[in-house]
Amino acid sequence: MKYRVLGKTGYKISEISVGTWAMGDAWGSVDDESSLLALKKAVDLGVNFFDTADVYGDGRSERLLSRLSKAEKEKIYIATKAGRRLNPHTAAGYNKENLEGFIDRSLKNLGVERLDLLQLHCPPSEVYGDESVFSALDELRQKGKIANYGVSVEKVDEALRAIKYPNVSTVQIIYNMFRMKPAEEFFAEAKKNNVGIIVRVPLASGLLTGKMNKNTQFEDGDHRSFNRNGEAFDKGETFSGVDFETGLRAVEELKSIMPQDFTMAQFALKWILMEDAVSCTIPGAKTPDQVVQNTAASDFPELTKEQMQAVKSIYDRYIKEQVHPLW
Repeated sequence: MKYRVLGKTGYKISEISVGTWAMGDAWGSVDDESSLLALKKAVDLGVNFFDTADVYGDGRSERLLSRLSKAEKEKIYIATKAGRRLNPHTAAGYNKENLEGFIDRSLKNLGVERLDLLQLHCPPSEVYGDESVFSALDELRQKGKIANYGVSVEKVDEALRAIKYPNVSTVQIIYNMFRMKPAEEFFAEAKKNNVGIIVRVPLASGLLTGKMNKNTQFEDGDHRSFNRNGEAFDKGETFSGVDFETGLRAVEELKSIMPQDFTMAQFALKWILMEDAVSCTIPGAKTPDQVVQNTAASDFPELTKEQMQAVKSIYDRYIKEQVHPLW
């Protein structure tokens, strides 16, 4: 496992880490003991950074990570998120009182006195223009409840607006073979401002594993069955906003240029790590085997310039027109 520095936090974290949304809800059935085995396997393989949120299974993922951290001797870093508990989810709800309440709940779920990293959880765009929100986070940091804070965003424009606040340490953003805009318009600014980049949805909700086909079925409680057009939240969170059948066709072409001895998922993860502005990527996992397969990509050979160009060509032909203008 290779490690990179997470922006202003100074944390040295595993470049392939673990996202725990699937261990909470919205990805089909899941078993806590299986999830815990996957988390422990990740630590055994060098993972020391885990991403979660207070709404993943109503705190279920946070509580699993609490069990993990108490069982491990070495320090693991846990990033959580706040804001999506608001109902309605409005910009006005992002005030100090609500944020502190969410933070207190996460502190209890995680069993810690201070959060390593608190991220605003894809708030309404107006929040990025409200200095009082970031002042509130500064105050909560001074109170010792959070060590660092950042944002999780939907759009590149939101990321650019967020990093104008000097104490924003990290930005979590969707970036993968089907979502290339961040590298074109955001990464250079993030590097200039020493902002860590956490890449989520690296496998486009499983499309980039190469294991799906037009007959693949998803459980009713899986967002890949109920959010394809943004019925529940931003549609970019499901298959990266790509039409399912279009994505399948693009994946077949990607397989044709995949390096020998890589799986499609490992190819997709290594492609992300070729960008040095990226601090880490957080593929989800529900089983130890998925963790083994994902983390292996860290030590695989770098991709060639020709392979990178071929991926870009496939994106331009199949995907760019669909997704580039939207996020």
